[in-house]
Amino acid sequence: MQPSFQTHGLSGVAGALLLVLAGCQTPTPPPPTSAEVVGEFRPGSGYLRGYLDPKALPDSLALLPRPPASDSAAQASDVAVYKATRAERGTPRWDLATRDANLKFPQAAAAFACTLDLPVSPEQTPHLNMLLRRTLLDAGLSTYAAKDTYKRQRPFVTLGDTTCTPAEEAALAKDGSYPSGHATVGWAWALVLVEVDPGRTKGLLERGYAFGQSRVICGVHWQSDVDAGRVMGAATVARLHADPTFAAQMAAASAEVQAARAKGLPGPADCKAGR
Repeated sequence: MQPSFQTHGLSGVAGALLLVLAGCQTPTPPPPTSAEVVGEFRPGSGYLRGYLDPKALPDSLALLPRPPASDSAAQASDVAVYKATRAERGTPRWDLATRDANLKFPQAAAAFACTLDLPVSPEQTPHLNMLLRRTLLDAGLSTYAAKDTYKRQRPFVTLGDTTCTPAEEAALAKDGSYPSGHATVGWAWALVLVEVDPGRTKGLLERGYAFGQSRVICGVHWQSDVDAGRVMGAATVARLHADPTFAAQMAAASAEVQAARAKGLPGPADCKAGR
């Protein structure tokens, strides 16, 4: 048996060696918070690149069933829900659906800022802001395999109605209805934010659900489009967890939220009921 002083000596050498090696390692740079560094998905679009290569996104065509057939009970249910929600036209809920339609930043940052009761901005919470901007693109793109294959007609086209965003109707009429991209994004945001700020789980999930329902109220999606969108939102977040940049940005966003609460940073001044 070796003397104890030799064992201690070896431990000391090993510890010193580890410290030297640790000092030689290059620190991992934080994920970018600059829109210019991340870059736009398509120049001039205003949408930033996501975290994932499009080929790595969940396959909506493989994950989702076919949309309801025109003569099915499921389609009849979609029509009934659509007609019931026409009563929301002109109400505060209609106004919220109109605001929820805007996915462009900085306006879109307000969608969950009131629920968080914190600012979501490049200046005050840059990692949180970037987390939402990049997740938006990944979630939205995950829907297009099914959208482009099924080319489901939107309810306002099928039923000859108008929507809460009339200026967008011509473009929406050419874009497949199934699944809902907005519902996918809203549910992905809710799931991500629950991990960033678990103390507000209930409110964030309720807001994410309402964000998807806004598309039915707005008249641009069937209920089954929205339900399928939530599946794709969850699938996208599950896949994002394997991406190191996303994981680092979410950790940084969580730290930002804690720091903002410690400083007492206020949420948006114009928060409205139901937001």
